[in-house]
Amino acid sequence: MRGFVRGNALSLFFLLAFAAALVGQSFAGTADYNARQLTEGGLPVTWADYVTSSDFAVDVAENWQSEYLQFLLFIMVTIWLVQRGSPESKPPGEEGGQSDREQRIGPFARPDSPAWAKAGGLRRSLYSNSLGWVMGLVFAASWFAQSVAGTAAYNNERLSQLLDPVGWSGYVLSADFWNRTLQNWQSEFLAVLSMIVLAVYLRQRGSPESKPVGAGHAATGVES
Repeated sequence: MRGFVRGNALSLFFLLAFAAALVGQSFAGTADYNARQLTEGGLPVTWADYVTSSDFAVDVAENWQSEYLQFLLFIMVTIWLVQRGSPESKPPGEEGGQSDREQRIGPFARPDSPAWAKAGGLRRSLYSNSLGWVMGLVFAASWFAQSVAGTAAYNNERLSQLLDPVGWSGYVLSADFWNRTLQNWQSEFLAVLSMIVLAVYLRQRGSPESKPVGAGHAATGVES
Protein backbone atom coordinates (compact mmCIF):
# COMPACT_ATOMS: atom_id res chain seq x y z
CA MET A 1 0.00 0.00 0.00
CA ARG A 2 2.81 2.41 0.85
CA GLY A 3 4.43 1.76 -2.51
CA PHE A 4 1.12 2.30 -4.32
CA VAL A 5 0.51 5.62 -2.57
CA ARG A 6 4.04 6.84 -3.23
CA GLY A 7 3.91 5.82 -6.89
CA ASN A 8 0.52 7.46 -7.43
CA ALA A 9 0.78 10.35 -4.97
CA LEU A 10 0.23 13.09 -7.56
CA SER A 11 -3.00 11.63 -8.95
CA LEU A 12 -4.25 10.69 -5.48
CA PHE A 13 -3.64 14.23 -4.22
CA PHE A 14 -5.66 15.80 -7.02
CA LEU A 15 -8.38 13.14 -6.75
CA LEU A 16 -8.83 13.98 -3.06
CA ALA A 17 -8.63 17.72 -3.77
CA PHE A 18 -11.27 17.32 -6.49
CA ALA A 19 -13.59 15.35 -4.19
CA ALA A 20 -13.18 17.85 -1.35
CA ALA A 21 -13.84 20.81 -3.65
CA LEU A 22 -16.90 19.14 -5.18
CA VAL A 23 -18.38 18.34 -1.76
CA GLY A 24 -17.60 21.86 -0.58
CA GLN A 25 -19.27 23.29 -3.67
CA SER A 26 -22.37 21.20 -3.02
CA PHE A 27 -22.80 22.56 0.53
CA ALA A 28 -21.95 26.14 -0.41
CA GLY A 29 -24.27 25.88 -3.42
CA THR A 30 -27.10 24.59 -1.25
CA ALA A 31 -26.70 27.51 1.14
CA ASP A 32 -26.56 30.03 -1.70
CA TYR A 33 -29.56 28.49 -3.46
CA ASN A 34 -31.64 28.50 -0.26
CA ALA A 35 -30.70 32.12 0.45
CA ARG A 36 -32.02 33.09 -3.00
CA GLN A 37 -35.12 30.97 -2.49
CA LEU A 38 -35.97 32.75 0.76
CA THR A 39 -35.28 36.16 -0.78
CA GLU A 40 -37.66 35.38 -3.63
CA GLY A 41 -40.35 33.92 -1.36
CA GLY A 42 -39.62 30.27 -2.18
CA LEU A 43 -39.00 27.27 0.04
CA PRO A 44 -35.52 26.02 0.97
CA VAL A 45 -34.38 22.63 -0.30
CA THR A 46 -32.33 19.85 1.26
CA TRP A 47 -28.73 19.10 0.30
CA ALA A 48 -29.85 15.92 -1.50
CA ASP A 49 -32.43 17.85 -3.49
CA TYR A 50 -29.86 20.45 -4.51
CA VAL A 51 -27.14 18.04 -5.64
CA THR A 52 -29.66 16.25 -7.86
CA SER A 53 -30.98 19.50 -9.31
CA SER A 54 -30.26 21.09 -12.68
CA ASP A 55 -28.74 24.12 -10.90
CA PHE A 56 -25.95 22.02 -9.41
CA ALA A 57 -25.48 19.98 -12.59
CA VAL A 58 -25.04 23.03 -14.82
CA ASP A 59 -22.54 24.64 -12.44
CA VAL A 60 -20.42 21.46 -12.39
CA ALA A 61 -20.68 20.72 -16.11
CA GLU A 62 -19.78 24.23 -17.26
CA ASN A 63 -16.54 24.07 -15.30
CA TRP A 64 -15.66 20.60 -16.53
CA GLN A 65 -16.18 21.46 -20.19
CA SER A 66 -13.95 24.53 -19.99
CA GLU A 67 -11.16 22.60 -18.27
CA TYR A 68 -11.20 19.82 -20.85
CA LEU A 69 -11.36 22.36 -23.67
CA GLN A 70 -8.25 24.01 -22.23
CA PHE A 71 -6.31 20.74 -22.21
CA LEU A 72 -7.64 19.66 -25.61
CA LEU A 73 -6.51 22.89 -27.26
CA PHE A 74 -3.17 22.87 -25.48
CA ILE A 75 -2.49 19.27 -26.54
CA MET A 76 -3.44 19.88 -30.17
CA VAL A 77 -2.08 23.41 -30.71
CA THR A 78 1.36 22.59 -29.28
CA ILE A 79 1.82 20.05 -32.09
CA TRP A 80 2.18 22.89 -34.59
CA LEU A 81 2.80 26.12 -32.66
CA VAL A 82 5.83 26.95 -30.53
CA GLN A 83 6.82 29.57 -27.96
CA ARG A 84 10.52 30.31 -27.83
CA GLY A 85 11.87 29.95 -24.28
CA SER A 86 8.85 28.13 -22.81
CA PRO A 87 9.17 24.67 -21.24
CA GLU A 88 5.56 24.11 -22.36
CA SER A 89 6.61 24.24 -26.02
CA LYS A 90 8.64 22.14 -28.41
CA PRO A 91 11.80 23.86 -29.71
CA PRO A 92 11.31 25.91 -32.90
CA GLY A 93 11.87 23.75 -35.96
CA GLU A 94 10.30 20.64 -34.40
CA GLU A 95 6.72 21.50 -35.27
CA GLY A 96 4.49 18.70 -36.51
CA GLY A 97 3.70 15.10 -35.66
CA GLN A 98 7.34 13.89 -35.85
CA SER A 99 8.65 10.75 -37.49
CA ASP A 100 7.91 7.15 -36.50
CA ARG A 101 11.47 6.88 -35.18
CA GLU A 102 11.05 9.94 -32.94
CA GLN A 103 7.67 8.65 -31.73
CA ARG A 104 9.00 5.11 -31.17
CA ILE A 105 6.17 3.41 -33.05
CA GLY A 106 5.93 0.53 -35.51
CA PRO A 107 9.38 -0.89 -36.33
CA PHE A 108 10.99 1.68 -34.00
CA ALA A 109 8.99 0.59 -30.94
CA ARG A 110 10.92 -0.46 -27.83
CA PRO A 111 10.31 -3.59 -25.75
CA ASP A 112 8.37 -1.60 -23.17
CA SER A 113 6.29 0.29 -25.76
CA PRO A 114 2.49 -0.18 -25.56
CA ALA A 115 1.17 -3.01 -27.74
CA TRP A 116 -0.84 -0.66 -29.97
CA ALA A 117 2.27 1.44 -30.61
CA LYS A 118 3.93 -1.67 -32.03
CA ALA A 119 0.87 -2.54 -34.13
CA GLY A 120 0.03 -1.05 -37.50
CA GLY A 121 -2.94 0.38 -39.35
CA LEU A 122 -6.02 1.62 -37.51
CA ARG A 123 -4.87 0.55 -34.05
CA ARG A 124 -1.67 2.56 -34.29
CA SER A 125 -3.52 5.56 -35.72
CA LEU A 126 -6.12 5.49 -32.94
CA TYR A 127 -3.53 5.09 -30.20
CA SER A 128 -1.37 7.83 -31.69
CA ASN A 129 -4.23 10.29 -31.22
CA SER A 130 -6.01 8.69 -28.25
CA LEU A 131 -5.26 11.47 -25.75
CA GLY A 132 -6.76 14.14 -27.99
CA TRP A 133 -9.78 11.97 -28.81
CA VAL A 134 -10.58 11.26 -25.16
CA MET A 135 -10.13 14.89 -24.11
CA GLY A 136 -12.33 15.98 -27.00
CA LEU A 137 -15.06 13.45 -26.21
CA VAL A 138 -15.11 14.41 -22.51
CA PHE A 139 -15.29 18.09 -23.50
CA ALA A 140 -18.16 17.45 -25.92
CA ALA A 141 -20.05 15.31 -23.38
CA SER A 142 -19.67 17.83 -20.55
CA TRP A 143 -20.61 20.73 -22.82
CA PHE A 144 -23.73 18.84 -23.91
CA ALA A 145 -24.52 18.07 -20.26
CA GLN A 146 -24.14 21.77 -19.47
CA SER A 147 -26.60 22.66 -22.23
CA VAL A 148 -29.20 20.11 -21.06
CA ALA A 149 -28.92 20.98 -17.37
CA GLY A 150 -28.74 24.65 -18.25
CA THR A 151 -31.96 24.42 -20.24
CA ALA A 152 -33.76 22.93 -17.22
CA ALA A 153 -32.32 25.48 -14.78
CA TYR A 154 -33.07 28.37 -17.17
CA ASN A 155 -36.66 27.21 -17.63
CA ASN A 156 -37.18 26.85 -13.89
CA GLU A 157 -36.18 30.47 -13.52
CA ARG A 158 -38.43 31.55 -16.38
CA LEU A 159 -41.42 29.67 -14.96
CA SER A 160 -40.90 31.32 -11.58
CA GLN A 161 -41.18 34.64 -13.43
CA LEU A 162 -44.32 33.45 -15.27
CA LEU A 163 -42.48 33.31 -18.60
CA ASP A 164 -42.75 30.57 -21.22
CA PRO A 165 -39.99 27.92 -21.19
CA VAL A 166 -37.62 27.56 -24.13
CA GLY A 167 -36.42 24.47 -25.98
CA TRP A 168 -32.88 23.09 -25.94
CA SER A 169 -31.92 24.77 -29.20
CA GLY A 170 -33.36 28.07 -27.99
CA TYR A 171 -31.28 27.90 -24.83
CA VAL A 172 -28.07 26.97 -26.67
CA LEU A 173 -28.49 30.13 -28.74
CA SER A 174 -29.35 32.28 -25.72
CA ALA A 175 -27.21 34.90 -24.03
CA ASP A 176 -27.37 32.99 -20.75
CA PHE A 177 -25.71 29.90 -22.24
CA TRP A 178 -22.94 31.83 -23.96
CA ASN A 179 -22.38 34.10 -20.98
CA ARG A 180 -21.80 31.04 -18.79
CA THR A 181 -19.63 29.38 -21.43
CA LEU A 182 -17.41 32.34 -22.33
CA GLN A 183 -16.89 33.28 -18.68
CA ASN A 184 -15.15 29.95 -18.21
CA TRP A 185 -13.32 29.88 -21.53
CA GLN A 186 -11.66 33.27 -21.13
CA SER A 187 -10.31 32.35 -17.69
CA GLU A 188 -8.90 29.05 -18.96
CA PHE A 189 -7.21 30.69 -21.94
CA LEU A 190 -5.68 33.34 -19.68
CA ALA A 191 -4.34 30.68 -17.31
CA VAL A 192 -2.68 28.77 -20.17
CA LEU A 193 -1.24 31.98 -21.63
CA SER A 194 0.18 32.92 -18.24
CA MET A 195 1.83 29.53 -17.80
CA ILE A 196 3.36 29.59 -21.28
CA VAL A 197 4.80 33.09 -21.00
CA LEU A 198 5.73 33.29 -17.30
CA ALA A 199 7.62 29.98 -17.49
CA VAL A 200 9.97 31.61 -20.01
CA TYR A 201 11.33 34.01 -17.38
CA LEU A 202 10.37 32.56 -14.00
CA ARG A 203 11.43 29.30 -12.33
CA GLN A 204 10.16 26.88 -9.71
CA ARG A 205 12.97 24.74 -8.39
CA GLY A 206 12.19 21.02 -8.55
CA SER A 207 9.01 21.32 -10.62
CA PRO A 208 8.81 19.40 -13.92
CA GLU A 209 6.69 22.26 -15.25
CA SER A 210 9.62 24.67 -14.92
CA LYS A 211 12.99 24.95 -16.59
CA PRO A 212 16.03 24.37 -14.36
CA VAL A 213 16.75 27.50 -12.35
CA GLY A 214 19.96 28.13 -14.26
CA ALA A 215 18.52 27.52 -17.74
CA GLY A 216 18.60 30.48 -20.09
CA HIS A 217 15.45 32.37 -20.95
CA ALA A 218 15.77 31.32 -24.59
CA ALA A 219 15.96 27.59 -23.75
CA THR A 220 12.83 26.02 -25.21
CA GLY A 221 11.21 22.71 -24.35
CA VAL A 222 13.61 22.19 -21.44
CA GLU A 223 12.07 20.92 -18.20
CA SER A 224 13.57 20.01 -14.83
